[in-house]
Amino acid sequence: MRTIDVSVIKESIKHMCIDANYNIGADIQAAFHKSLETETSPIGKSILVDLLENARIAGEKQVPICQDTGMVVVFAEVGQDVHLVGGDVKMAIDQGIREGYEEGYLRKSVVADPLNRVNTKDNTPGIVYFDIVPGDQVKLKVALKGFGSENMSKTKMLKPSDGIKGVEAFVLETVSLAGPNPCPPIVVGVGVGGTIEKAALLAKQALLRSVDDESTLPHIKALEKTLLEQINQLGIGPQGLGGKTTALGVNVEVFPTHIAGLPVAVNINCHASRHMEVIL
Repeated sequence: MRTIDVSVIKESIKHMCIDANYNIGADIQAAFHKSLETETSPIGKSILVDLLENARIAGEKQVPICQDTGMVVVFAEVGQDVHLVGGDVKMAIDQGIREGYEEGYLRKSVVADPLNRVNTKDNTPGIVYFDIVPGDQVKLKVALKGFGSENMSKTKMLKPSDGIKGVEAFVLETVSLAGPNPCPPIVVGVGVGGTIEKAALLAKQALLRSVDDESTLPHIKALEKTLLEQINQLGIGPQGLGGKTTALGVNVEVFPTHIAGLPVAVNINCHASRHMEVIL
């Protein structure tokens, strides 16, 4: 049995909130450079250059990549041989968010009630998912989700007979309707299977993968490639002003489902695609 004080988790969450808001991921930066080589639209190419420059300045000056610094979503994989001490782990995570957003001068965007709309003024609470796994480590995955892209997400219950073509059509329809709103070039997370809420969770988890991290399942790997090609043929382009670079990547996650259903969810990330992972 390994003992971990929740204060360590709090500190990790704090630093992840700041770092992910200041520094663009290496996979996204590489995808930008790759897109510069293939983008044929002069305006699109110019926007990609500007986005790279924005990321460079944010990293050098340690300021947010974007003014929307997101709502914090945490996936915590807790080893069954870990003993957490020192307090309530959920409170520790929220305290990490609170301190990160204060010390990092990050915008506080969370309202306490979805209808009364009163700001909590510290960007808490975070949305936290716990999973008990084998081992004696704690893995923390953090996504800082801006709502320009989150608002463009959709779920749908397809019929089993709709099959893979139905999934493709729904994803393309969702991205097409989103247009410029999620600040393309985007990263598209797709969840297929389970129940309606499981599909939505899978889509969010798909966004935690690097854009160059292909599925290990051959048919899903092929689907990811097909969807990326089809999305980039829509012509939406960088910031919606036209071009071949509408998406930097498509990640698909699947889960067993009922014989009578085919749940599908699409979750979209903006070009910043802010997420980090640490293992304690």
